[in-house]
Amino acid sequence: MSYDSNNIFAKILRGEIPCTKIYEDEKVLAFEDIKPKAPVHILLVPKGDYINFHDFHQKAPVDLVTHFYKKASELVMEKNLGATGYRIISNCGIDGGQEVPHYHVHILGGCPLGAMIQPKIS
Repeated sequence: MSYDSNNIFAKILRGEIPCTKIYEDEKVLAFEDIKPKAPVHILLVPKGDYINFHDFHQKAPVDLVTHFYKKASELVMEKNLGATGYRIISNCGIDGGQEVPHYHVHILGGCPLGAMIQPKIS
């Protein structure tokens, strides 16, 4: 699979689609999810052409990978999610539920999040 430069996150990163920014620097952008699943639902996106978790970790420079996860940790602390808990999710591929082919993580918290996966009964 090749990177699609017309995906919604690429357009947000280029400023073609607006978002409610929480944080931005030369390496990452954090913004509010437009359909939040919890009181706090942040999307953290690296700046670069990375499709998913595997692609990001194979191709991104180590300093970007480190910065990305440090920023995720800082956002958790800024939103006061550390004491009560939170969830960080990265969907990968069709079976993983990935909707946008640009690597990103969801940071969710602010309420009990319930079971992570509902059991599939065959």
